[in-house]
Amino acid sequence: MVPVSSDKDLWVSWDEYHRNIEKLAQIVHGSGWQFDQVLCLARGGLRPGDVFSRIFDVPLAILSTSSYREEAGTVRGALDIAKFITITKGELSGKVLLVDDLVDSGVTLENVQGHLREYFPAVTEVKSAVIWCKACSSVRPDFYLDYLPSNPWIHQPFEEYDSLRPHQLGAWMKKGETKDNNSGTPQAI
Repeated sequence: MVPVSSDKDLWVSWDEYHRNIEKLAQIVHGSGWQFDQVLCLARGGLRPGDVFSRIFDVPLAILSTSSYREEAGTVRGALDIAKFITITKGELSGKVLLVDDLVDSGVTLENVQGHLREYFPAVTEVKSAVIWCKACSSVRPDFYLDYLPSNPWIHQPFEEYDSLRPHQLGAWMKKGETKDNNSGTPQAI
């Protein structure tokens, strides 16, 4: 069960997370803007980027960025942007939709757009899409689903993996299971 959200904490279930990605895709589609490729920012933008690539039937490119590394991903550090972009066909070019999960301070979005201008001259236009846009951001994405006037910590469903280690998997996977009386096999509850 997902805890109740407040101005300080926004709790998101897996179902809500996936539905939010779909709603954001509807917003982008409804704008009429056509793009050639999706560039997702890893790690937070991987899942939305994958879904967008599939729905819009365009190639997916991945750029790794990182700033939230300390204390299980809850403390922002210096921004690192990978030198190279991973893409399966050709190079990043044309109209690009830059996808991430959220814009917080705006530092990542702003720096990645500068990175693209400097190192990828074949990119002719970039627009950005995020699920959550915080009011404290220095930049506003072109498309967003939820505008957050406060600055809550967004507890996304995949964060539970941030502190999980391989030796803990067996016990972690058993949580929420019960034995089926007839077969003796674990069943989700």
